[in-house]
Amino acid sequence: MGDSYIILKTTALKNGSLRHDIHYWIGKDTSQDESGTAAILTVELDAALGGRAVQYREIQGNETDKFLSYFRPCIMPQPGGVASGFKHVEVNEQEHETRLYVCTGNRVVHVPFARSSLNHDDIFILDTKSKIFQFNGSNSSIQERAKALEVVQYIKDTFHEGKCEVAAVEDGRLMADAEAGEFWGFFGGFAPLPRRAPVEDNEKYEETVFKLLCFNQGKLEPINYESLLHELLKTNKTTSLQERKSASEAAEKLLSDDNRTKTHVIKVIEGFETVMFKSKFKEWPQTPDLKLSSEDGRGKVAALLKRQGLNVKGLMKAAPAKEEPQAYIDCTGSLQVWRINDKDKILLPSADQSKFYTGDCYIFQYMYPGDDKEECLIGSWFGKKSIEEDRVTAISLASKMVESVKFQAVQTRLYEGKEPIQFFVIFQSFQVFKGGLSSGYKKFIAENGIDDDTYLEDGLALFRIQGSGPENMQAIQVDAAASSLNSSYSYILHDGNTVFTWTGNLTTSLDQEVVERQLDIIKPNSQSRSQKEGSETDQFWSLLGGKSEYPSQKIGRANESDPHLFSCILPKDIFVWVGQQVDVKVRLQALDIGEKFVKLDFLMENLSSDTPIFVIMEGSEPTFFTRFFTWDSAKSLMHGNSYQRKLSIVKGGGSPALDKPKRRTPTYSGRSTVQDKSQRSRSMSFSPERVRVRGRSPAFTALAANFESANSRNLSTPPPVVKKLYPKSATPDSSSAPSKSSATASLTGSFDRPKSVKDGSELEKPKQEEDAKEGINTMTSRVESLTINEDVKENEPEDDEGLPVYPYDRLITTAADPVTEIDVTRRETYLSSAEFKDKFGMTKEAFSKLPKWKQNRMKIALQLF
Repeated sequence: MGDSYIILKTTALKNGSLRHDIHYWIGKDTSQDESGTAAILTVELDAALGGRAVQYREIQGNETDKFLSYFRPCIMPQPGGVASGFKHVEVNEQEHETRLYVCTGNRVVHVPFARSSLNHDDIFILDTKSKIFQFNGSNSSIQERAKALEVVQYIKDTFHEGKCEVAAVEDGRLMADAEAGEFWGFFGGFAPLPRRAPVEDNEKYEETVFKLLCFNQGKLEPINYESLLHELLKTNKTTSLQERKSASEAAEKLLSDDNRTKTHVIKVIEGFETVMFKSKFKEWPQTPDLKLSSEDGRGKVAALLKRQGLNVKGLMKAAPAKEEPQAYIDCTGSLQVWRINDKDKILLPSADQSKFYTGDCYIFQYMYPGDDKEECLIGSWFGKKSIEEDRVTAISLASKMVESVKFQAVQTRLYEGKEPIQFFVIFQSFQVFKGGLSSGYKKFIAENGIDDDTYLEDGLALFRIQGSGPENMQAIQVDAAASSLNSSYSYILHDGNTVFTWTGNLTTSLDQEVVERQLDIIKPNSQSRSQKEGSETDQFWSLLGGKSEYPSQKIGRANESDPHLFSCILPKDIFVWVGQQVDVKVRLQALDIGEKFVKLDFLMENLSSDTPIFVIMEGSEPTFFTRFFTWDSAKSLMHGNSYQRKLSIVKGGGSPALDKPKRRTPTYSGRSTVQDKSQRSRSMSFSPERVRVRGRSPAFTALAANFESANSRNLSTPPPVVKKLYPKSATPDSSSAPSKSSATASLTGSFDRPKSVKDGSELEKPKQEEDAKEGINTMTSRVESLTINEDVKENEPEDDEGLPVYPYDRLITTAADPVTEIDVTRRETYLSSAEFKDKFGMTKEAFSKLPKWKQNRMKIALQLF
């Protein structure tokens, strides 16, 4: 309490730059000279880091929430100071001193151990030698009580090695309660607490009136204005380090003269203003975010700390590489889709459930396996040209569906063109056509004299193909004109039975594979003619109305932005979390709350009104939400409110499983369970008698012919990933490869999805009747042709999985002496661990954790695909 401190918080942002926040904390017993020195040194530290940091003045007992968020669960300032300041208080570790703390908001303060310190409004923690008491004032909230329990846990672990008892005492509970009686015994017995009289704050705040002062030539000059506008700030002025120091001193003096001891001081630099600062102005122009090179900033921090004799090991690590978005959702679930028509919903057949029209609205319900129950996602999708009446109907019907399952489903509202990654991987293959089918849309365009451009299979249409692979691909109908082309995409153009595919110069072989798969859906029975950018035929240009200019620059993916403390925000996602004990009427307003959040733009990020919104119900949190937190699902399943749950954990030594209720699996009318894969609803727009696979090896075609059927998956659904060719029951010290039968059983078993695993090793044998299916022998023989031959030579090197090892130049697709009898879809697995790391720049284990499409791209680059 007698010292001042400087805290530097450096955050690596998703865009690769660094953000610096510098706080100088002033203890309540700090000398004026010391606090002034802390302010000046903070300015110097900012200058050393490039002059772009945000600076905060923190007063003990009145710290900013941002500062307190760095210290979990709290800060507990100690009396005294270092040798240069106040006398340090020696603590006798042999004797435990009984202490009383008060918890107000995010702050914990040591108060005198006396009855007079207690009141009805706050929460108090009494720390004794053998027991910790939490006294809950009658006017305190559940959230405040739950927060205080984190402090109790901290005291228990830090000062009692986790071995003392914990008791909760409610304000007003009399001596008849044993724990309450013990608590009041420390204060000489129970006596009613007096009601606190209203305290008049010495500081007067003007809530709506702001003063703007300019620091000019060593003096503060007030600026008069009618409206606080951005233009009042002189942006063309360059300030020196000395001027910044003087301004800091002037701010300290201003507070001292006005006796404003609780006022925060935050110093911001042009181009790096905080949302709080910008919100004070009537309007703030949209300006591009300025970035300080992460390497430059990181180097300055390291050099500064090294001069102080501190260890900077690890600080110079490069910023993590940009990650492609991941879905964080199981993709093996079942899907149902309804189209809105005349204030009702029409269930779509599985062949049409991925075919949306831009003039219509849809509701989808996706059920998938979770950790301990079946999860459900219910969403509404609005086409860009859909009418308001259909949108209102979709929201209303979707909300009723959520309510019918007792709110145990995640609800989302999505707009065309702003769909999150979860939506695309659920559908896997997704098409958006022009026009609409709903009666409301047809009536709207007729009344307004708008031409009906609804897609016709035998008409002229151009589709832009996009996505990251077979498990995430889309075909979007665009205007049939050359100006719609882009070098970063591939396209499908058809006019009746005349079909062209066009590939831009910036596309990859993976993009071209996606085009082939989309052809099987859009034009399954027509032959296509391939057009490469720069070598198109006259007929191709004629269908597009002639040549014209189109974008040829590579399109980059927007970076994932950084989540905010009070809400999880991505460039395209907002989550509204609703607690179990929230009133039903309020639950139904959750989407409206999200809409208002976007409309009011609290973050001043100019969020689009069509930003996807997810409503997350407590107890039904999906992985794509919990990934933002250090999530303990066991704690989220406990009985009671947040305070009751934490109290159970603190008292029970952190064993929430004891209170864990068995969650029931909600019943969804008209739905089969996820385990029934035969009912898996995916778009299936091809005939089982016509298996068309373009550009694939004969072996892969043969395999696809057996596994791709109308009852299981379409060409847009990739075959299951086979992670291991052999069952885990093989002994690790065995030098010989498993038999052909065991290899075949393992591979075919992965397609059959066995229901159980015995002893964690042997896969349950498929049912006899399934083995007797027609064509099983043919399938087995073809699968065996893709697996390792049983006659592996004893002197042939093997890797950790028991696979033979071959050199890279024999495994590539252009090898002069290629290896035979290997799984050609997994060429990379036959590399030695050393050569694998040399070629891929990572271990096999790290590679296996990458998304499938990312693995394929790396394999393509190394000629292993």
